[in-house]
Amino acid sequence: MTNERTALFPGTFDPFTNGHLDLTRRAVRLFERVVVAVAHNPGKDTLFSLEERADLIRSATRSLRRVQVVDFSGLVVDCAREVGAEVMIRGLRAVSDFEFEFQMALMNRRLSRGLEIAYLMPSQQYTYLNSTLVKEVARLGGSVHGLVPRGVEDRLRAKFAAARGATRTSRPAPGSRPAPESRPAPAPRPAPASRPAQAPRPAGRSKAAAAGPRARAAHRR
Repeated sequence: MTNERTALFPGTFDPFTNGHLDLTRRAVRLFERVVVAVAHNPGKDTLFSLEERADLIRSATRSLRRVQVVDFSGLVVDCAREVGAEVMIRGLRAVSDFEFEFQMALMNRRLSRGLEIAYLMPSQQYTYLNSTLVKEVARLGGSVHGLVPRGVEDRLRAKFAAARGATRTSRPAPGSRPAPESRPAPAPRPAPASRPAQAPRPAGRSKAAAAGPRARAAHRR
């Protein structure tokens, strides 16, 4: 039986920030082995794929010994059991994090009574930092230098530059007018109803016959 204690540091890490890196370094000083577990969550629309996130973390933690990067789907307690972790690392940045973390800790304790939760506080300059804020700044063209590892910064810049280029391509050129909409041809007007033709007068009738009985009587006289 070995005395090596393994700590699990789970998260979505989309992307991995310097705050995450700071917590990983702190965990390395406390535990002999630290496993950073990248969660596959179909319910979240992540910017980076699971493989991209895992590769970025491996690159950022390359200089740290005894750090392993894995990915998982499903319950985090099952991942902890698979890697042999007895402790799960969670970060607390502010009081607002406590309620959510408290609920998760109680549920994980119910699912796995042998798994302890260790809360670590990041350095002061990272207390406001989270992945959502970093993505928003990068998406709007702001600098994220010093907020994420260098490799993550480069990938963020390339990702959003490609997105902005695609948006420009889809827009019409300046000064160009949209093509006029084609209007349907007007329906032909119905032809006016033709009047019924008058019946022709019978041939051979005299003016007297046409004048009536009185004219006929006068003619006989």
